Amino acid sequence: MTSIFRTVLGADFDRLHPRLQRRFSVGLASGEACVGRGVMDRIWHGRGFVKPFLALGATRHILVPRTGRNIPFTIENVPYADTFGRETVTFVRTFHFPGRPRRFDAQMILAPQGDRVLDYLGTHQHLASDLHFEARPDGSLVIRSGEHRFREGPVDVRVPDLIGGDAVVRESYDDAAGRFRISVRVTNRYVGPLFGYEGSFRADYRDVRECGVRPGLRPVREEARA
Repeated sequence: MTSIFRTVLGADFDRLHPRLQRRFSVGLASGEACVGRGVMDRIWHGRGFVKPFLALGATRHILVPRTGRNIPFTIENVPYADTFGRETVTFVRTFHFPGRPRRFDAQMILAPQGDRVLDYLGTHQHLASDLHFEARPDGSLVIRSGEHRFREGPVDVRVPDLIGGDAVVRESYDDAAGRFRISVRVTNRYVGPLFGYEGSFRADYRDVRECGVRPGLRPVREEARA
């Protein structure tokens, strides 16, 4: 067994910086969980009319409606087998704003074809996005979102481009600083930038058999469709 990320990248996985290789080897096979702690230099959102949509998403831990600079944050990558027996890795980001933290939850599984990762967003997995991974020559990793779907009960529909967001995630390792660097940018092809953040963090690794999956990390509802 290999991690879901090594599976989708194939031989290109070895092009990643060694620190990124370890971080994206987190899974049931490695037996490791990864917890990153750092600072977001900047968290931003687009023009004022996008804020109500961000606030609505925040009720299900999707996106973040606040902005700020030098915001402490935590990212928890913990593998587990979900209700349907699929290997799942959490990407739960907590932004520690003054007064009230905000969370952005995602759970990633390998798509049945093994060619991409499926990213379930939020506490109830109503939104699902295809993710495509690319190892860059400099050892960094770029993740781009593809099709988005909304799933609830019998409903399973593609999210129209008019209201959808295209995400680009760039992650690298800074040897001089001894830190991971990350930037996320979500845009709509019609109205432009929606939301994003950029910062850096250090990572610690734990034996998942000992630490387990802490309460509140898994979603309230799990979606069977992939």
